[in-house]
Amino acid sequence: MQIGMIGLGRMGANMVRRLLRAGHQCVVYHRDPAKTQPLVDEGATAIHDLAAWRTALPPPRHVWLMIPAAAVGELIESLIPHLEPGDAIIDGGNSHYRDDLAHAERLRPLGIHLVDCGTSGGVWGLERGYCLMIGGDPEVVARLDPIFAALAPGAGSIPRTAGRSGPLSTAEQGYLHCGPVGAGHFVKMVHNGIEYALMGAYAEGFNLLRHAGIGRAERPRDAETAPLAHPEHYQYELPLAEIAELWRRGSVIASWLLDLTAQALYADPALDRFAGRVADSGEGRWTALAAIESSTPAPLLTTALYERFSSRGEGTFANQLLSALRYQFGGHREQQGG
Repeated sequence: MQIGMIGLGRMGANMVRRLLRAGHQCVVYHRDPAKTQPLVDEGATAIHDLAAWRTALPPPRHVWLMIPAAAVGELIESLIPHLEPGDAIIDGGNSHYRDDLAHAERLRPLGIHLVDCGTSGGVWGLERGYCLMIGGDPEVVARLDPIFAALAPGAGSIPRTAGRSGPLSTAEQGYLHCGPVGAGHFVKMVHNGIEYALMGAYAEGFNLLRHAGIGRAERPRDAETAPLAHPEHYQYELPLAEIAELWRRGSVIASWLLDLTAQALYADPALDRFAGRVADSGEGRWTALAAIESSTPAPLLTTALYERFSSRGEGTFANQLLSALRYQFGGHREQQGG
């Protein structure tokens, strides 16, 4: 099958490579030929002008976008003059599902389809495959099935869930048509909200393990510092990398994220390469908003998002005010360190 790809970054380029290896024909776009040459060397065809889509792909055309969510609307407008009724645009980035609805409404009178595809797999996707959460018209999604199947991980060695029988479902192979336009990105939005919370849980747990030896350190003896009642209870210097490795094997909290935790701690036990400023690309915020609007309790997902804000210093002024209030009502002066 033939497909176009716009967005040749960390994920897009490897998605092209995975499709090429599966025998699909890929047309890649970038204004700079140097950006497309590595993929051309591996079998892709390159174009450097959006108008070339008309001749580069046979109708019905399928153009996959792997670009930042903020750029999707503008690019869709640029593509419209070069597409025809029956063609489809697949948004594989982390767009807000509400934007999908607006884009689909814009494209519908033109006969152009929008398919939203939440894509998980990151920089490991070339090797492991990509988990795909898809929204769109059933007919268009069905004709794209060979592309989704090639990008997805496949069933692999994961045992079937107890009670499942018969032919493997697409979900068992790592991709799923979740519903109409927007459904794919809605599912991916919640997926990323869960990811925030899981990462936060591992981070907090390992931080607690790291502080298990606090009883061995000298603590200030003053009115401003809560005493450690039983320092003898906190005398451990725990091997964090080995604990992560241990938990990977047979533990109920084993996961790919724990695999990555073990890898990070083994490579750099003190994590000195990282300042701890954790970005959020939007999905956690949208998840929290959806939870509020639908009256769905999601305190763990929301707290994980707030912790990311704090990591970037967004809570500094609030902490300064807390310190100022303690000084105002009690004359409490800030303690340094500790």
